[in-house]
Amino acid sequence: MAKINQHVVPRGDNWAVKGAGNEKATKIVGTQKEAIKIAREIAINQQSEVVIHRPNGTIRDKDSYGNDPHPPKDTKH
Repeated sequence: MAKINQHVVPRGDNWAVKGAGNEKATKIVGTQKEAIKIAREIAINQQSEVVIHRPNGTIRDKDSYGNDPHPPKDTKH
Protein backbone atom coordinates (compact mmCIF):
# COMPACT_ATOMS: atom_id res chain seq x y z
CA MET A 1 0.00 0.00 0.00
CA ALA A 2 1.31 3.45 -0.89
CA LYS A 3 2.13 5.80 1.97
CA ILE A 4 0.16 8.85 0.92
CA ASN A 5 0.16 11.80 3.31
CA GLN A 6 -3.30 12.97 4.30
CA HIS A 7 -4.12 16.68 4.18
CA VAL A 8 -6.91 18.36 6.15
CA VAL A 9 -7.90 21.36 4.02
CA PRO A 10 -10.70 23.95 4.00
CA ARG A 11 -13.44 23.34 1.43
CA GLY A 12 -15.89 26.25 1.47
CA ASP A 13 -17.66 26.12 4.85
CA ASN A 14 -16.52 22.50 5.34
CA TRP A 15 -13.27 20.59 5.73
CA ALA A 16 -11.88 17.96 3.40
CA VAL A 17 -9.49 15.05 3.86
CA LYS A 18 -7.36 14.67 0.74
CA GLY A 19 -4.55 12.30 -0.08
CA ALA A 20 -1.42 14.11 -1.29
CA GLY A 21 -1.62 14.64 -5.05
CA ASN A 22 -5.28 13.59 -5.31
CA GLU A 23 -7.75 15.82 -7.13
CA LYS A 24 -10.79 14.53 -5.25
CA ALA A 25 -11.31 14.61 -1.52
CA THR A 26 -11.50 11.31 0.34
CA LYS A 27 -14.13 12.75 2.68
CA ILE A 28 -15.79 16.14 3.27
CA VAL A 29 -17.10 16.91 6.77
CA GLY A 30 -18.45 19.88 8.70
CA THR A 31 -15.63 20.47 11.19
CA GLN A 32 -11.85 20.50 11.15
CA LYS A 33 -11.82 18.30 14.27
CA GLU A 34 -13.82 15.60 12.49
CA ALA A 35 -11.58 15.82 9.40
CA ILE A 36 -8.45 15.47 11.57
CA LYS A 37 -9.88 12.34 13.20
CA ILE A 38 -10.57 10.74 9.80
CA ALA A 39 -7.18 11.77 8.38
CA ARG A 40 -5.41 10.40 11.47
CA GLU A 41 -7.14 7.01 11.11
CA ILE A 42 -6.09 6.80 7.45
CA ALA A 43 -2.52 7.91 8.22
CA ILE A 44 -2.15 5.35 11.02
CA ASN A 45 -3.40 2.63 8.68
CA GLN A 46 -1.01 3.73 5.89
CA GLN A 47 1.86 4.69 8.23
CA SER A 48 1.98 8.15 6.69
CA GLU A 49 1.62 11.76 7.82
CA VAL A 50 -1.28 14.11 8.54
CA VAL A 51 -0.85 17.70 7.38
CA ILE A 52 -3.38 20.07 8.98
CA HIS A 53 -4.06 23.35 7.21
CA ARG A 54 -5.55 26.58 8.57
CA PRO A 55 -8.67 28.14 7.00
CA ASN A 56 -6.38 30.34 4.87
CA GLY A 57 -4.60 27.23 3.52
CA THR A 58 -1.27 27.60 5.34
CA ILE A 59 0.05 24.61 7.28
CA ARG A 60 -0.91 24.61 10.95
CA ASP A 61 0.57 21.29 12.08
CA LYS A 62 1.95 17.92 10.98
CA ASP A 63 1.80 14.54 12.69
CA SER A 64 3.73 11.50 11.51
CA TYR A 65 2.37 7.98 12.04
CA GLY A 66 4.97 6.08 10.06
CA ASN A 67 8.37 4.67 10.79
CA ASP A 68 10.18 8.01 10.95
CA PRO A 69 13.98 7.52 10.98
CA HIS A 70 14.40 11.03 12.49
CA PRO A 71 11.45 11.57 14.84
CA PRO A 72 10.92 15.12 16.12
CA LYS A 73 11.83 15.89 19.69
CA ASP A 74 8.67 17.88 20.41
CA THR A 75 6.54 17.31 23.48
CA LYS A 76 3.13 18.41 22.20
CA HIS A 77 1.70 14.85 22.29
